Amino acid sequence: MVSAYFDFVRIRFLTMLAYRVNYYSGIVIYAINIGAYYFMWRAIYGDAETLGGFTAAQMTTYIAVSWMARAFYFNNLDREISNEIRDGSVAVQMMRPISYLLVKMMQGFGEGIFRMLMLMVPGMIVAVLLFPVSLPTDPMRWVVFFVMLWFSFLINSQLNLLTGLFAFFVENNEGLMRMKRVLIDLLSGVLLPITFFPGWAKTLLEWLPFQAITYLPSSVFTGRLNGEEVWNALYVQIAWFLVLIVPILLMWRSARKRLFVQGG
Repeated sequence: MVSAYFDFVRIRFLTMLAYRVNYYSGIVIYAINIGAYYFMWRAIYGDAETLGGFTAAQMTTYIAVSWMARAFYFNNLDREISNEIRDGSVAVQMMRPISYLLVKMMQGFGEGIFRMLMLMVPGMIVAVLLFPVSLPTDPMRWVVFFVMLWFSFLINSQLNLLTGLFAFFVENNEGLMRMKRVLIDLLSGVLLPITFFPGWAKTLLEWLPFQAITYLPSSVFTGRLNGEEVWNALYVQIAWFLVLIVPILLMWRSARKRLFVQGG
């Protein structure tokens, strides 16, 4: 049974491989985004050495690793689930002797592996060549970062599952999916590190899962968080991963009782 789930990882990887040209162009797009933010922050810093707790060098690295991390954890599981609910195919999948939610997570992981190999790694190489990105020299920091990156994928995918499952209760959740994507990019720290938010907003975000997606792992990678702070950041990710399991299971349990098919 376990091997059956890993087959979904392999199938999704091979499916993405058929459209790999899209990800070659994605490397260029991400490089442009990194370049735009690099020159913007360079202008903002001016002669200042530190802003928001980040040195200019740390900010450059933060920008690059944040966008490259997004390349890995990003997926469209919410849209896939929503479409399957609307066309009725979810009913067939729910009858199979496997977990629908776990299948979706494995498919997202297959896409994530592809995006890491075809977009994140080559994109990071391009970023290092074009911009003054400082890579960690401590092997343990690399290990912790990749562990945190894995939890970034899990937490982002969990939020996508929640958003997608919401289609069971409304006829169209397109607006919710778009709002979710904007909120994650903004509040996770991709567009703006959380330290630059007003005090009340930083306090609020500490009680929300968004910082665990981008800000915390990127802060560890850049060296802004050290020692015990690194492990505290990882504990925050683990805590949110465990917490989000509860609403997902509750929503799934409720959704299975009110399947509403719009399609044929």
